[in-house]
Amino acid sequence: MKEGGQVSLYIADFRSLMSRIGDWGKRAYIHAYRRGLASRFLDQLASHPVRFDSLQELMDNILELDTRYHERQKEKGSNQEKNPPISESNPSSLPRVHLQKVLSQEEQEGE
Repeated sequence: MKEGGQVSLYIADFRSLMSRIGDWGKRAYIHAYRRGLASRFLDQLASHPVRFDSLQELMDNILELDTRYHERQKEKGSNQEKNPPISESNPSSLPRVHLQKVLSQEEQEGE
């Protein structure tokens, strides 16, 4: 997922690919999901001492982080009128090809 990409679309794409590749097990899915995240999420997760027990728990956490990030960007924009809030309406920035590549690599490593 590129910086500025919509987390909800990344999750939908990830779930779609999961349904096509079959059952890898929860740890493999969590690992593949994390590898596709934007660096700002990875930085925040690095300081997060919690180990997620499910993919859904990780996805929920990332959605929450994304919401807070965009709220903060809007606050910054309000405080500095010359800088408008960042738009998150560009779904074309989603790295579907990258996500497929990550999942393919994980599948090959698992064989």
